[in-house]
Amino acid sequence: MELAWKRKRRRDGGELRCLEKNGVPFLSFPLLEEYGELVRHGFSTRLGGVSEGCLSSMNLGFSRGDEKERVLENYRRMAEALDLPMERMVLSRQTHTTNVRAVTEEDAGSGIVRPPRYTDVDGLITNVRNIPLVTFYADCIPLYFVDPVHRAIGLSHSGWRGTVNRMGAATLRAMEEAYGTRPTEVLACIGPGICGDCYEVGADVAEKFLEAFGTDGASQAGRRPILEEKPGGKFQLDLWEANRRVLLEAGIREEHLAVTDICTCCNQELLFSHRASGGERGNLAAFLCLR
Repeated sequence: MELAWKRKRRRDGGELRCLEKNGVPFLSFPLLEEYGELVRHGFSTRLGGVSEGCLSSMNLGFSRGDEKERVLENYRRMAEALDLPMERMVLSRQTHTTNVRAVTEEDAGSGIVRPPRYTDVDGLITNVRNIPLVTFYADCIPLYFVDPVHRAIGLSHSGWRGTVNRMGAATLRAMEEAYGTRPTEVLACIGPGICGDCYEVGADVAEKFLEAFGTDGASQAGRRPILEEKPGGKFQLDLWEANRRVLLEAGIREEHLAVTDICTCCNQELLFSHRASGGERGNLAAFLCLR
C-alpha cells in the first residue's frame, strides 16, 4: 500500500517502513525487524478499520465513544495483520504516570476479553511469550524495548509528563529488576508522535523541562535543542529528542536506538493527532510481542 508520508529528516537511523497485510497498513522499525524471530511489533495507522466519522477507521480505543463491536473488529484486523493472538493481548490503562506493570500469564487478555486487574499503568513489560503488549497514542510518544539476551520486552507511553519524569528510564529499571535486563544490551525505538515543529507549549511546561533537562548541550554539535523559545512566551518542545536523551543517559547504546521520522500531527490524514483534530479523534496503538 503506497501512502504519502510526510517525513522528518533525522540522523538516528530510525526511518520507519510502512507495511500492509489484507488491506491493513502498519508502521515497522527495521531495527526490530532484524530480530523478527524473537519479537513481532508494529504501530497502527488510522486506515484499514471499520470505525466511522472522526474515529475512522482504525480506532483502537474503547474510551473514544466508539461502538465496542467496531473496536473489537479493528483489533481482529490488526491481530491478523501483525500475526498476533488477539485474545491474549494486554492493554495499558494510561493516566500519564511512570507506573510500569510486569505482565504475567494471568494477565493475558486483559482489556480485550476480560477487565484488567490494574489501573494507572503507562508501561508494560513481560518475559512471557505470545502475550502482545498494547499501548495507545494520538501525539504522545511510544517507547519500544527489546532485551534479546534475557528475552524480555517493554512498551511504554510517554507524553510530556511521562517524558519529563523519564518514563523510558523507569521502564528500563523495571525490566532490570524483573528480568536482569542490562540497558547496554537493549534495542530501543522511539515511535511516531508529535514532532518539535508541531508541538507548541506554554512557559509552565517549558519550565518543567528546563528543570529536568537544563540547557546543557542544547546547542552543541550533534544535539538538537529540546526547547526552542518563540515570541509570545511560547516554546516548541521536541519530545523525540527529550526521550532520546533519557534513553541514552539510561544506558542505551546509540547503535541500539532508532528514533522515528514520522509525526502524527504532520500526517493527520494517516494517523490520529489530538492536537491537529482538537481532540476529535480515535486512538492509535503500539504492539510488541515475544514470539
